[in-house]
Amino acid sequence: MTVPPDPTVHPLDHLALRGKADAPALVLKDGVLSHEGLNRRVGQLAAWLAAQPGIVPGARVATWLGKGLIACLMPLAAVRAGLVHVPINPVLRRAQAAHILADSGAALLLANAGRLETLDPGDLGGAAAHDEAVVLAALDALAPLPPSAATPESLAALLYTSGSTGRPKGVMLSQANLWLGAISVAHYLGLAADDRVLAVLPLAFDYGQNQLLSAWAAGACAVPMDYLMPRDVARAVARHGITTLAAVPPLWRQLLDVPWPDGAGASLRRLTNSGGALTPDLVHGLRGQFPQARLFAMYGLTEAFRSTFLDPALIDDHPTSIGTAIPFAEVMVVNDAGAEAAPGEEGELVHAGPLVAQGYWQDAVRTAERFRPAPPFAKLGGMAVWSGDRVRRDALGLLHFVGRRDAMIKTSGHRVSPQDVEEAALATGLVAEVVALGLPDAALGQAIHLVCRAMPGAALDEARLDEAGLRAAMAQDLPAFMLPARVHWRDALPLSPNGKHDRAALYRALTGER
Repeated sequence: MTVPPDPTVHPLDHLALRGKADAPALVLKDGVLSHEGLNRRVGQLAAWLAAQPGIVPGARVATWLGKGLIACLMPLAAVRAGLVHVPINPVLRRAQAAHILADSGAALLLANAGRLETLDPGDLGGAAAHDEAVVLAALDALAPLPPSAATPESLAALLYTSGSTGRPKGVMLSQANLWLGAISVAHYLGLAADDRVLAVLPLAFDYGQNQLLSAWAAGACAVPMDYLMPRDVARAVARHGITTLAAVPPLWRQLLDVPWPDGAGASLRRLTNSGGALTPDLVHGLRGQFPQARLFAMYGLTEAFRSTFLDPALIDDHPTSIGTAIPFAEVMVVNDAGAEAAPGEEGELVHAGPLVAQGYWQDAVRTAERFRPAPPFAKLGGMAVWSGDRVRRDALGLLHFVGRRDAMIKTSGHRVSPQDVEEAALATGLVAEVVALGLPDAALGQAIHLVCRAMPGAALDEARLDEAGLRAAMAQDLPAFMLPARVHWRDALPLSPNGKHDRAALYRALTGER
């Protein structure tokens, strides 16, 4: 039986103090920073922030950067200076960045010269813009600020969702949210001081930012990487002796498609997945490619950071499960009558406990929709996140994702989970990636459309890409009402800024809607 993690909450910037002073904490292109060096640099960047004109406690400071030193330091440096960090995903464009700057009321923006040049003065929304190169050059001359004494409930960050169903909204995360999230993940992953975490996911994504925070919570080392091609990730794993790799399903599929140098994955101790469900074929592929690595299937949402994980010992027998609650979380399944769902009964996933965020920034209406009191049978009580995601709990107590309430396809009087259709398509062996969508149809209400990327090497075999052939293969596992009305083949499927399949973009492309 494992020892539960310590629930004591310290100010977030104290994560820079947890590792052995001379042990590596951060590997960047231009060198390695020890944990002592990490704490010093955090203090220097905090001192620079605090000295800027017009900066007051609680001010929002934004970054629009690749994974360089400032982007990695800012989650800790901002709170050490008494400020709130607003990371902007570097893949976002001018209009999206301008929306986040205006909505957050950011007082300051740090970006590289190229991104700053794309902005008009009106895009800044009152934020003072600074070139990261200039800021970096100024740090050495500054005396570091000491560790802070911030309260657990004080606001630490605004993480903006990807905005697939509307304009991005800022999720308010406290010091306690981020601290306990880091401790929880470091604990159940079993991270140790000798681990090296390859941080390939966007740092503006809660799953991505936690790659840094959980590594430092364990006194381990993070290796941030902005990659161009999946093969770059394989090479980095070999070059840096990476032990921990986190990804989302589209990236995992790409990584299985590329050749890995001999022994490149031998150092991997664990693989972690979130941001989309694993499928049996993907689990089989990852277990075959990296047999020594423990594979963690996880489920999370920005409003509560992370909710569940599956014990890797169970994944071969339960490849589609999202597991049970992580430390510090209470996860419930609430049926449509508002009661606790019985085993096998579908219901809404509701998350209570100290990982629940403080709501949406300056958006009381949407906060009230998603953040509501926990159900009466909750053990922790308090405010809960009502996820809108449909799940069921099996007889063993393991949770299984069914689909989002608003993503369910309603066809011929049936409610169909896109995930069930996608899994059936992948199981045929004809499809490498797939998204199932419900498009308006006069007769059916919604018709099921699949957007697919063929398996590597199958693109030239027109017979295998025939709609009827795929439908016939899927019909072995699915009833007629769950079969696709249309199949659309693509060389690549679009991804959202967080690396997930961009369902909204595909829907717009197929319907012509804006």
